[in-house]
Amino acid sequence: MVKSEINSNLLRPSSFKQYIGQKKIIESLKLFTQASKKRGKPSEHLLFYGPAGIGKTTLAHVVANELGGEIKVTSGAVIQKAGDLAAILTNLSDYDVFFIDEIHRLPKPVEELLYPVLEEFVLDIVIGKGPSARSIRLNVPKITIIGSTTRLALLSAPLRDRFGMVLRLDFYSDQEMAQLISRTAKILKIPADDRLIKMVSKRSRKTPRIANRIMKRIRDLYEVGKFKVINEKIIDDFFRLLDIDSIGLTNMDIKYLKLLGEKYNQTAVGVETIASSLSEDRQTIEEFIEPYLLQLGFIKKTPRGRLITNKALLHLGIKPKNTDQSTLL
Repeated sequence: MVKSEINSNLLRPSSFKQYIGQKKIIESLKLFTQASKKRGKPSEHLLFYGPAGIGKTTLAHVVANELGGEIKVTSGAVIQKAGDLAAILTNLSDYDVFFIDEIHRLPKPVEELLYPVLEEFVLDIVIGKGPSARSIRLNVPKITIIGSTTRLALLSAPLRDRFGMVLRLDFYSDQEMAQLISRTAKILKIPADDRLIKMVSKRSRKTPRIANRIMKRIRDLYEVGKFKVINEKIIDDFFRLLDIDSIGLTNMDIKYLKLLGEKYNQTAVGVETIASSLSEDRQTIEEFIEPYLLQLGFIKKTPRGRLITNKALLHLGIKPKNTDQSTLL
């Protein structure tokens, strides 16, 4: 069992007060936890969805803390049969949180076993096979089930509809990223001024997980280099070493954009052609490279394929074929 606690060495917040960002969701969850405590049992189950690294797992830990219970973390791909689910559920207590990451990967038979758990806190298990098979109904503690997914569309409608609250976590604003990076710097004991925070924020792709990952590497730099102050030149050299440019583009992002801008001469290119040219699979292109480029307005999806925008060309220093300023995106 994993205690949802935090100490000075951990970056994960333990309460709504410590949690940065997602203000509307936090307000909804505050109401949810207060109502659950007042009734003496959870009233709804929760489903979090949104991009990777936004804080879905962290928020599940915070909810567990606020409810006064513990959290059991697992993944949809791990629970393969009824016995796996039963073993977990029967070892939980009232007010505990059962967190299922990537819940869309649950096998169909296991997913159907969750239906009565979500609705009535009971688990129906069939023992034996053939004519001698019999069904046993097990009572489940009054727990809160929290599902998490990056691909809501892959979740079946019957499972999705059984969650009382379906909440989307979105990318962070620049102000929220600055607050988060400042908090991380204090916990890691890094001397971070506004300039350093701004440089890290620009390269974090509006994603807390990436920001915290960068700050951990900066801590390594600070401790190993024994710098009294981390100035702008040191940080620039550091990001150059990590292959991260001034707005958070990685080496693979740059290769993707140059492929469209130079090799294919700013014409529409199919995703399969892009994947083959970069020696990457299509899923990696669509889920890990393109979302941030779309968010920046650096590429467009069209029926003919992917198009690089003039905004991206100007960032790369490539002369656009179309110089009409009205087309800059």
